Amino acid sequence: MVDKLKWFDRVFDGSLPEGLFPMIVERLRGTPVRIDETIRLTPAKRLVEQVDGAWSIQENLGHLIDLEPLWSGRLEDLLANKPELRPADLTNLKTHEANHNASSIEELAHTFREIRTSLVNRFDSLTDEEVRLRAHHPRLDTPMRMIDLCFFMAEHDDFHLTRMTEIRRALSSR
Repeated sequence: MVDKLKWFDRVFDGSLPEGLFPMIVERLRGTPVRIDETIRLTPAKRLVEQVDGAWSIQENLGHLIDLEPLWSGRLEDLLANKPELRPADLTNLKTHEANHNASSIEELAHTFREIRTSLVNRFDSLTDEEVRLRAHHPRLDTPMRMIDLCFFMAEHDDFHLTRMTEIRRALSSR
């Protein structure tokens, strides 16, 4: 199988046409459904198991929850015409300290669905002018528009959903 590109090796060049904005938002809207499917396909005891010391399926979901305030904040940064988007905590300290494996998977999934739905509703309500706003992304060192933020989020979702599938497969082969 092809080796998965590491997240921090990804390049986001801001070349997506604005006309893809509704489709990218639709990807974001669908992430909770895909998470529910992953949970449904995984035996409960496997949701908290780690493979090679990396996050479990449940911890990956917790990480997605932990980043929703960053995405909302970056939306606010764009709407406020800030020159630079707020930075992410590249150490993922919040996720490492959260002990997501001790939480109920149902509660985590419900929490993610609620906060993601709220954020998607905000994207749905943007005007054309707001969709065109841009600010500098600190780590990528590039301008980022609303569509770029949404694409970045969708790709991050897919990265972690892919990781959840990898974990599920690895655990089922044990």
